Amino acid sequence: MVISGLLVKALAVAAVTIPAVLGGAAAAAAAPGTQPAVAPVPAATGSTCGDPAEILDLTNWKVTLPVSGPDNDPKKPLEVLQPDLDTYSTSPWFDATSTCDAVVFRAPVDGVTTKGSKNPRSELREMADNGSTNASWSSTAGTHSMVVDEAFVHLPSVKPELVGVQIHDADDDISVFRLEGRNLYVTNGNDTHYKLVTSDYVLGTKFEAKYVVAGGKIEAYYNGVLQTTIAERFRGAYFKAGAYTQANCADSSPCNRDNYGETMVYSVAVTHHVTQWDLIWDWFTTWLPVGVAAVLVLGLGYLIWRRVRVR
Repeated sequence: MVISGLLVKALAVAAVTIPAVLGGAAAAAAAPGTQPAVAPVPAATGSTCGDPAEILDLTNWKVTLPVSGPDNDPKKPLEVLQPDLDTYSTSPWFDATSTCDAVVFRAPVDGVTTKGSKNPRSELREMADNGSTNASWSSTAGTHSMVVDEAFVHLPSVKPELVGVQIHDADDDISVFRLEGRNLYVTNGNDTHYKLVTSDYVLGTKFEAKYVVAGGKIEAYYNGVLQTTIAERFRGAYFKAGAYTQANCADSSPCNRDNYGETMVYSVAVTHHVTQWDLIWDWFTTWLPVGVAAVLVLGLGYLIWRRVRVR
């Protein structure tokens, strides 16, 4: 009687669990042909290593993802800020690796894009004040640096181009580390091939990218070796790191989530050293030429007015 009772219970459990397992397997098989999720759920996903914030210090960052936010606006990507970012992950766009030593950033060619860009991204954007405000600094006030240990691991088809690290100002990117096929470049504004770092980059190779900005100049390093120095004065600046795919459905195919750019970020560290004197001197050198020009214009206008009045 005891054995028969156990057998009945076992059959009852099997009747409930087997359909559920088969249904889950069918959903998983259908997933590759679908579009990116519109509003990903911040839960444990492909990795068992916890959330990205357990691997990277994301205190002063936010992440922009290639999917729509809660309002399902196809032209507005999802952004996750602190404190939510501390416990957020969504596979495959932003998640810990299976080895628990890096964070995966993936952006498909059919992903949602930010305003003013035609390309998708899964990317960190530098913040300040524990992630509550946008970082915004000047290339002529103080010293600003970012060091990223990263690997490019997958490129989109047809147009195999991907950006992993950026310096951005209030309007546009200033310089980035950009991979095109096997060619890795440091860019300078719109010059995407400004400095060839290597023509033999192998996907999956871990490297160190470093930017140091001071005195209106940018120093770009690759694995500790200075690659180039760029003279550029800019304001409203911030750092970015992750995967900014340089392809979309207009120039890459197939147009689906299986065509993507992907990086793995092992570490990212940002430092700023700015004194009050740096800020005062930056303000003075920025606005003094404007003030002098204004005085000259007013003086010239006054002289012209006096001459006309005399006549």
